[in-house]
Parts: sequence; C-alpha cells; structure tokens
Amino acid sequence: MKGTCHCGAVEIEVELLNGFADARRCDCSFCRRRGAIAATARLSDLRVVRGAENLTLYQFGTRTAKHWFCRTCGIYTHHQRRSNPEEYGVNVAILEGVNPRDLGEVPWTDGVNHPSDR
Repeated sequence: MKGTCHCGAVEIEVELLNGFADARRCDCSFCRRRGAIAATARLSDLRVVRGAENLTLYQFGTRTAKHWFCRTCGIYTHHQRRSNPEEYGVNVAILEGVNPRDLGEVPWTDGVNHPSDR
C-alpha cells in the first residue's frame, strides 16, 4: 500500500502484517491526543519512498517508541512500537483509498497501564 502525509512531502510504501484485522487505537497520554488508528507492519515491510528528510521524530517517557511526523503538515505517519520494537504502527488514515470510518468499531489498547511501565 502507498501512503502520504497531507502535504505530500512524505510518501511511504507498506505491507500490513494482518491487513486491518489488528487495527487499534491506544489510550496512552500521547495516542489519545493524536487520535489515530494504527495497523501493524514489520520493520522490513515499511519503506519511506520520498521525504525521509522531512520526517521528524518524537519520543517521550521510556523513549522506546519512535513516532514520526511530517515536519511540514504535522501528520503522524508511523511509529516504532514500544510493545514490540520489531513492528511499526502505521496511521491507516494516510493510506491511499482508506477511510478510517469504514473500519467500523476499532478496539482500544490499554496504553495507560502499559506492561513496560511496571
């Protein structure tokens, strides 16, 4: 699948591990403010085709997760997960032809009580 930020400066190609079957939201302090739905990809299955220099990185807390955003339009594209650093969470809203509304009810992950915080 192809995905772009809002302004088009960043373009990715990604193969989702399970399609949208594992798409989810998270209620940690960061994700609930961001509001995105993320689907899973292996690190090797995501490639930044254009605009890597336009991505900016945000980390907080344990600094394990790495969240990437377009520095021009601010759109979150993907993040390397804290729950499994061998995976990316990909913002499904950036993917061509995908309207997150069409996914219906999306489960939530309990990021407030993350196992890494214990």
